[in-house]
Amino acid sequence: MMLDEFPSSPADLILWGLIATIVMTSVLEGSRGFGFSRMSLPFLVGMFFIGSRRWALILGLLAYTIGGWLFAFLYYFLFASVGIYTWWFGALIGALHGVFLLVAALPLLPFVHPRMASEYHGLTSMRQLEPPGFLALNYGYGTPVTTLLGQTLYGITLGGFLQLQIVIRA
Repeated sequence: MMLDEFPSSPADLILWGLIATIVMTSVLEGSRGFGFSRMSLPFLVGMFFIGSRRWALILGLLAYTIGGWLFAFLYYFLFASVGIYTWWFGALIGALHGVFLLVAALPLLPFVHPRMASEYHGLTSMRQLEPPGFLALNYGYGTPVTTLLGQTLYGITLGGFLQLQIVIRA
């Protein structure tokens, strides 16, 4: 299937990008509520822009949702580039995304986040957030598992939607 034969409209992509983001965020924030992790990605994103912890969560959730929509388009282009539109390929993409997030992106966050301490420099009056560390283990031993689960479910949701669209149109 070529990119011009893409099985979905932009409105569908926006809708399912939102649904996938809600699923992923629910798993990640739910894991925090149940004590499996202390990491809140919307909060970390929000604190990047504003120092108020209250407003950081609100702004962070908005920015995180927009980011989820943008990543949905990247996922869809990846589906189209290889011509595989299935839930299991979505799970694979999501799991790889989660591994990259845990192994590379989160450990680098202290070097770009204006309010996060690093593993090399402690807390200051400006940098009050704990760094995630490798696999985000500083936020709890359950963090890698719940992050991988959330990212994988994100990919499954998007891939499953595309697979369903193809079945319906067949």
